[in-house]
Amino acid sequence: MPAFLTASLSVLTSDGGPFASGPEWGNPVGAPCLLGPPPACGRFGVPAGERPAGLGDGVQPARKNQHVSNVSVQLEMRSLWEEFNSLGTEMIVTKAGRRMFPTFQVKLSGLDPLADYVLLMDFVPLDDKRYRYAFHSSSWLVAGRADPAAPGRVHFHPDSPAKGGQWMRQIVSFDKLKLTNNLLDDNGHIILNSMHRYQPRFHVVYVDPRRDSERFAHENFKSFTFVETQFMAVTAYQNHRVCARPRNQPHRTGH
Repeated sequence: MPAFLTASLSVLTSDGGPFASGPEWGNPVGAPCLLGPPPACGRFGVPAGERPAGLGDGVQPARKNQHVSNVSVQLEMRSLWEEFNSLGTEMIVTKAGRRMFPTFQVKLSGLDPLADYVLLMDFVPLDDKRYRYAFHSSSWLVAGRADPAAPGRVHFHPDSPAKGGQWMRQIVSFDKLKLTNNLLDDNGHIILNSMHRYQPRFHVVYVDPRRDSERFAHENFKSFTFVETQFMAVTAYQNHRVCARPRNQPHRTGH
């Protein structure tokens, strides 16, 4: 395994690192909160750790490496995501693993064209509740406390690592990412609890060539969330409006 990837994975799982869970991230259910809290965002993803004004008073964002400090991310198929979000997005999870629909796709800018980057995603619970769908009122209701947190995992984009120029030339699609409710999954799929709400998060990690790059782990990544990509994990669609939504629209994908 390349040294930079080993270092990245060690940061992802290290206690006290930017990818670790801890009370400072405000994690409501004790699940692995890999890169901090899912913040609010606007048209472009808002970097996690750079909280909106008026929130987290006294908490200063970590100083970022110049290779990631100017990175910005735009969500593709935004209108489709917004349409689903207005209905209440549901994502199917299966034992074998199911791809996301809509597919998470982004357009990047502000990367160093000659530097190497790793792109990855994780999913964090939005609250500490489990839900059920009330068909008589066509709405989700709280059914109790959240189930024990599923094992925290990340999904590396299969083209990682790649030069910033390559990432910026095309739309980046996470069409290989699969969601599962199988706690014993050994295929590397993202494990989620059905009937729980989640926020996808997208992370850009600079591949620092310095020998002691692990010392700068907090500086070498930037994270983004989009509110309209939040969803309820389900084993079968519950909301009839989501079921009736045409699902054969052509997708814009990277090439």
